[in-house]
Amino acid sequence: MDAVSNPYTPNAGATPEIVVGRDDQLEAFTVLLQRLERGRTEQSMVITGLRGVGKTVLLGRFGEIARRAGWEVVEIEASKHDDTRFRQAMFSQLKAALLRLSPRARWTDRARRAAEVLSAFAVSVDQKGTFSVSWDVPAAEGAGDHGDLSMDLTDVFVALGEAAEEQDRGVALLVDEVQFLGRSQLEALIQAVHKTVQRRLPITFVGAGLPQIAELAGDAKSYAERLFTFPSVGSLDDEDARKALIEPALLEGVTFDDDAVKLAIRITQGYPYFIQELGYQVWGVATEHRIRRADVAAAREAYEAKLDGSFFRVRLDRATPLQTAYLRAMAELGPKPQKASDVARVMGRESTQLGPTRAELIDMGLLYTPEHGYAAFTVPDFDAFMLRAVPELHVPEIQKRKRREP
Repeated sequence: MDAVSNPYTPNAGATPEIVVGRDDQLEAFTVLLQRLERGRTEQSMVITGLRGVGKTVLLGRFGEIARRAGWEVVEIEASKHDDTRFRQAMFSQLKAALLRLSPRARWTDRARRAAEVLSAFAVSVDQKGTFSVSWDVPAAEGAGDHGDLSMDLTDVFVALGEAAEEQDRGVALLVDEVQFLGRSQLEALIQAVHKTVQRRLPITFVGAGLPQIAELAGDAKSYAERLFTFPSVGSLDDEDARKALIEPALLEGVTFDDDAVKLAIRITQGYPYFIQELGYQVWGVATEHRIRRADVAAAREAYEAKLDGSFFRVRLDRATPLQTAYLRAMAELGPKPQKASDVARVMGRESTQLGPTRAELIDMGLLYTPEHGYAAFTVPDFDAFMLRAVPELHVPEIQKRKRREP
């Protein structure tokens, strides 16, 4: 069929034609904004889940909802930066949000105060002045200039929230890949939101990240579990998976046979990204406006090859030989969470020897810890990919440290 009319979108964060199975999260976000607009408090949220389940798509929908409601939206993809770079990024984004809320020519006292606090927040990045604030607004004194990231960001959120409240507007900070924030950065965001909740201001932080985020947030601030909800999103149930597959095709006048749908759901296990990828490949195979089971079966090889060559491979390519061996040993044990001691046994090593490797893989976002002593893949079906990509387990020799010459 015509490739241009292909309705499936297997791209990172691309919103599919039909978003299904996420009504609860969309409703919760809408309620959050409406309650903040009325000066009431509501728990914010951090969406958690594996790769490919649609967390970034959800954040995008949140942004659409917020903009329709007249809110300013700040969208950030977290990276592993030090606190200085984090300050720079936050200053740039929040400055732009303030100027959209209140153009400089029409600044009120509250808007100017927010600008001054932002200047103080930026100037405190580097006392030598190597980071340019890029606007000629004098820095506030006693706010945003403590030199402590949590205190300074709290001052910024309060000042910006007061400026937004005056305009009968709000500010929604949407942060993707939250697990890559440093502990001090996550702590600062949580503390800043906590203060705005106490002040009943229309400003909030909503995040998305891998499953370990709830634990990281709790470690950063003990009250995070009361400040946020941590809804987990995963594979779609059969009914929603069916809708995600067939409804985009119906928009183009194409139908699926029931047995074709059943095979597609079995292959993809209901994971949203996998549905998009398989749908895309099936579209390229089918020759009629009716997709049959044989079309899905014929597309499976291209589907797996595409996942192996991009979605999976890009993660494995970042791993060292020892990290690759650890992932391969986990795959040999199966798709479920695995005990560190069992992985070490398969590799012929002691758990203590492999502890740093396991920690590195968690830090890279390839593994997470669903419970103490266990690790699991952050990507669905990664175990099957590892068995295909690395047919045999090869564990590198232990490197002996060279003795220093006296």
